[in-house]
Amino acid sequence: MDTPSVESLPNRRLQTSLEEAHVSEPPEQTAPARKPGLLGDLLSLTKPRLSALVWLTAGGGVWLAPGAVSGTRAALAIGGTILVVAGANALNNYLERESDRFMARTASRPLPSERLPPVVALVMGLFLSVFSVGLLTLGTRPLAGLLAAIALVLYVVVYTPLKRRSSVSTLVGAIPGALPPLIGWASVTGRADMGGLALFAVLFLWQIPHSLAIGLYRQSEYEQAGLKVFPIDHGEEATRRQMVLYTLPLVPLPLVLVHLGIANATTLGLGSLLGFGFLYLVWRGYRDGAGVRWARQVFLYSLLYLNGLFAALAVDKALF
Repeated sequence: MDTPSVESLPNRRLQTSLEEAHVSEPPEQTAPARKPGLLGDLLSLTKPRLSALVWLTAGGGVWLAPGAVSGTRAALAIGGTILVVAGANALNNYLERESDRFMARTASRPLPSERLPPVVALVMGLFLSVFSVGLLTLGTRPLAGLLAAIALVLYVVVYTPLKRRSSVSTLVGAIPGALPPLIGWASVTGRADMGGLALFAVLFLWQIPHSLAIGLYRQSEYEQAGLKVFPIDHGEEATRRQMVLYTLPLVPLPLVLVHLGIANATTLGLGSLLGFGFLYLVWRGYRDGAGVRWARQVFLYSLLYLNGLFAALAVDKALF
């Protein structure tokens, strides 16, 4: 799901080719790009780089939830959540196959480059979606399956078409993007109580500056594709201000997690440090009117923040 946006990492292959364009070598000496095979194309429909993030967040929800959980149920919870995201992403590829032609980072995907017929992504997305929701419902807890179904509908039916109409889509897309830790939590407890909701809040708040940073440094691509992002609708200054506003609550969140009993000293220390660093970075950009380079720094730091915070939570659970 769009959370976020690990799929939005810069296309290093494109950057390399642009750099090589300045080297005075005959074109015939440049080796053609190697095309992925059928399995590679099918896998790319699921946007596999997101799987690592989903594994981290859904697995974090399972690990941090109170009570004992078997290895089988934990595997089903994490695997089912990853498959939900994979199904949603395949359907997203199907729905955005035309606009993907206009963005450098998506133009080489299997559908816009016509290496696969669109019906393959449609069938694959529907199958994975139905299978994963059923797996979570029957293999873990019914609430986990319900939350997965809600995430799927919001991402595919609401968020994806809304991207062409309004920058509000960023807020809408942050909801399904924040659900994996709550799905993991509910897979163990069968409840959506305060601990799971706090993890949901972390992911929701984190996604806004993360996504807005992507919107800033890829603004021209979004314009070419006809997609609405906050910088296009409201300008760069307003975007930087929103990034500060949504990063600010991340600073005291480690205290909230400690109060709820799902974190301890490691999270309080490291989480607070990462939060203050995040806030300082976005505040500096707002103050100085920073541009593309700063936006990419925010994007990369946001990944460091999320990985560091969940690592600290895992250590606290193991030690305390």
